[in-house]
Amino acid sequence: MSSVQTAAASESAELAVVTRAGIAESRHVGSAVLVGPEGTVIRSLGLPEAVTFPRSALKPLQAVASLRSGALISPEAVALACGSHVGSPRHQDLAAATLAKERLEESDLKCPEAYPARTKDLQAHLEAGRPKTKLAFNCSGKHAAFLAAARTQGWRLATYTEPEHPLQRTINEVYAEYCGEQPTAVGIDGCGAPAAAMSLTGLARGMGKLAWSLSRRDAEVHAFTVAQAMLDYPWAVRGEGESDTVVMEQLGLLAKSGAEGVLVVAAPDGTTAAVKTLDGSARANHLVALSLLAGAGAIDLDDLQRVLTILVKPITGGAEDLPAGELRLSEQVTQTL
Repeated sequence: MSSVQTAAASESAELAVVTRAGIAESRHVGSAVLVGPEGTVIRSLGLPEAVTFPRSALKPLQAVASLRSGALISPEAVALACGSHVGSPRHQDLAAATLAKERLEESDLKCPEAYPARTKDLQAHLEAGRPKTKLAFNCSGKHAAFLAAARTQGWRLATYTEPEHPLQRTINEVYAEYCGEQPTAVGIDGCGAPAAAMSLTGLARGMGKLAWSLSRRDAEVHAFTVAQAMLDYPWAVRGEGESDTVVMEQLGLLAKSGAEGVLVVAAPDGTTAAVKTLDGSARANHLVALSLLAGAGAIDLDDLQRVLTILVKPITGGAEDLPAGELRLSEQVTQTL
């Protein structure tokens, strides 16, 4: 059993509540943190200094490492490298083009095969008689960027996901530089690449420093490239109409979700909110993170309300979708705003 301990329920905070008929039906518990442009903690809920697996929320920093290692990919492909995409034809085509530019093939990817995530895309995929494909897996862009970097450096392609590979060592260097801490532990992510464990606060600082590169002349060019690509091609990061994409399109913030209830959202000045829901649910994450940012003045309140109307799904009942309840912030969160 590992000696590294994550936050327990008793150490966590109530972040949001789902009500029905005015009665609390479900409660989302976890940790959240808001850091300022210099990485100073402004607000803390639960135990954000405890270790967690940010999972795909770390992809933008992994993309910085890929570029630092010499990946010669288009800005759209950079955004895809940051993404946990829905496997649409557009996403698949971009991943395939990135590989083709390096004279690589789908079989070189070490991620699993998958079907498109959306029903319409899946139906068209199946009607065309196509099997599962690595290109449709949500991490295919990240893996394509990894391969492009390894190709430039002349590193072994077949072992690019192994922790001791030079590319993975470079990724850890970027974590230390941007997050201010080394990974506490390393597991295996769903895509087969290493999954670093670190504090939620470290994740927030890392994404904040990345976002801050948009307004600093002395920022690393690779960080600026990654942040700008995410804002220029938000569809590649997730997909049209998806929450992270909507946040980037509507608010100009960097947003990246990770599996098991992780989200990090950063304003261009570096003010950043990170959330981890203890049971892995993501339902309340954007509500909590964006509200924390609005409380710090990083989001206009009218813009917040407009975007939350898109992101927060109403609790309804019956064939006519009658209002039945709501998802709202917990008192623990509202008291900090």
